[in-house]
Amino acid sequence: MAETIRRVNGYDQNAYTYYPIIIVGAGASGIAMACRLKQELGFDQFRIFDRQAGIGGTWWINRYPGVACDVPAAFYSFSFAQNPNWTSFHPPGREIVQYYHDVCQSYRITDKVELNTDIEQCRWLEDEQVWEVTLKRLVTGMGDLGSKERMKVVEEKGEAAVYSDREIVRAKIVISAVGGLAEPKGWPDDIAGFESFKGPVFHSARWDESVDFTDKDVVVIGTGCSSAQLVPRLPEAPYNAKSVTQLMRSPPWVVPSPHAPGGDEWWEKNGPALTKYVPGLLQTLRITIFAALEGTFFKTFPNTDRATKNRKMMEEKMIARMKRIVPEKYHEMLTPNYGIGCKRRIFDKRWYSSLNNAKIELTTQPPKRINEKSVTIGPGALYPPSADSGDLPERDVPADIVILANGFDITRWLHPLRVTGKGGKDLVETMQERGGPQAYQGTAMDGFPNFFIIFGPNTATGHSSVVFASENMVNYSLKFIKLILSGDVSTVEVKHQAEVDYTAEMQSSLKNTVWMSGGCSSWYYTQNGWNSTLYPYSQIDFWRRCVFPKWNDWNVAYTKKGVRRQRRTRALRLLALALAIVGIRSFRRSGLGLADVSAFLRQTLNAIVGKVLQAGSLLKEKTWSGLGL
Repeated sequence: MAETIRRVNGYDQNAYTYYPIIIVGAGASGIAMACRLKQELGFDQFRIFDRQAGIGGTWWINRYPGVACDVPAAFYSFSFAQNPNWTSFHPPGREIVQYYHDVCQSYRITDKVELNTDIEQCRWLEDEQVWEVTLKRLVTGMGDLGSKERMKVVEEKGEAAVYSDREIVRAKIVISAVGGLAEPKGWPDDIAGFESFKGPVFHSARWDESVDFTDKDVVVIGTGCSSAQLVPRLPEAPYNAKSVTQLMRSPPWVVPSPHAPGGDEWWEKNGPALTKYVPGLLQTLRITIFAALEGTFFKTFPNTDRATKNRKMMEEKMIARMKRIVPEKYHEMLTPNYGIGCKRRIFDKRWYSSLNNAKIELTTQPPKRINEKSVTIGPGALYPPSADSGDLPERDVPADIVILANGFDITRWLHPLRVTGKGGKDLVETMQERGGPQAYQGTAMDGFPNFFIIFGPNTATGHSSVVFASENMVNYSLKFIKLILSGDVSTVEVKHQAEVDYTAEMQSSLKNTVWMSGGCSSWYYTQNGWNSTLYPYSQIDFWRRCVFPKWNDWNVAYTKKGVRRQRRTRALRLLALALAIVGIRSFRRSGLGLADVSAFLRQTLNAIVGKVLQAGSLLKEKTWSGLGL
């Protein structure tokens, strides 16, 4: 039967909907997969399920003041859907979400997306060779909450307040595109008194637009990329906060945001027209940005003598820059004691200069407890590790609003999705048993057939565009998905030893980078030293691995149809070889010259290739027409 979305046993009580492909997540990776399925394979019998209320993934849900891309937009976009209309070199989140909507509309996949739908569990049915998928329809708006917040609502108001319906469906292929920045961290366990606070508390990734900041005292916990974008804007219109106190554990390395050609203002006026009307300019800009970012990797991140020297020079420049911009009282506090690149760098446009604003205070005194209208910090300070820091007394910082900018549960991959593979094994538990989150090529695990992860463990970059990395994983997965959809293959599954060896290589190679030896602690890795986040090599290397898969690392179960096709292909190849050999022998007997032999071989081979292509074209036509495409 053709691979189409259909109802099975429609008259019976055990009826279910069958989807050839289910994609989990409508962010960049899910959109890329859907578009490439249509573009590369001409296939549209799939569904994208996303628990949130809109398309765009992390860009849909992150709406804090100043949210913007810190990678130039020309490279933070799909290669198959480049956008000449970016209004700035680093566009705001709203514009990125609009770009994703435009891509969905262009490829006509908007109708393939079902929002407010949470995939609770995927379970492999070995006898049927399909995935059983449990869908939970969410009450509108509930999907925009984190899993912890939804659980709290369930506890307080019952499950009906969050979930409106449950449905069990089946799928031949499941593709997880849930991303890494999905679940915000909750309230820090080491800060007491959370229940006593009278004002609003929310995470930057779940921005509460109903909160009035006018003349309010605000405390921001965290100094990562999000806080560096939002803190400078809170004292200004339209927020007009009375004060902003930013709590920092240790200083990040802060580098200037890459400048647009001609400067940001010039580019905003002229860039869109130039990239739209000058042929090849957008592609040239994209390649230039990619090359520059790859150069940064080789200069900064490996543990080589050259990279170590480059880091030292870069650190000196960045410290000098910091001292030129921020008040002197922050100089020691903002001087990191670890190598640049060890943590994710902040690409700065406004944060450093905002520290000159009298309404903003930066402190490393540790938060101890939260009170009704204040946060108690100190005594002492977490940084710098100087002798007099212990002399800082405990004090209360006024607080009407508390904002958590403390990052995400990045080491809990696929959370809260549960995946059960062969023998009832849980995917996350299997990963943990082997040391930590992992996947072959960041994409597959043995024991979980026809299951692909896009932007999985050890695929994030410390220097480049995650969209580029995700697109590579999409193209890699399509090589296997194509075989399944054609009917040549029933299942594909990475071999156990291949997955184990790949993971061992990743963890070993990461030790030879600044991420693991730079002297810092970061969200890149867990307390036991397991780094499940970063890819230890350049993105050129990752692209190479995706373009040229190691087929011997996979168990590919061919169908009878696939076996017949393989035999037919081999027979044609043998026939071509036999004809070539016979031809050479015939010419030798005839005594003709080398030029005559070459001419005959060209004619013969062209004829053979023509026949093979003709046969392949007919076979392909029959195959895809059988799929209803």
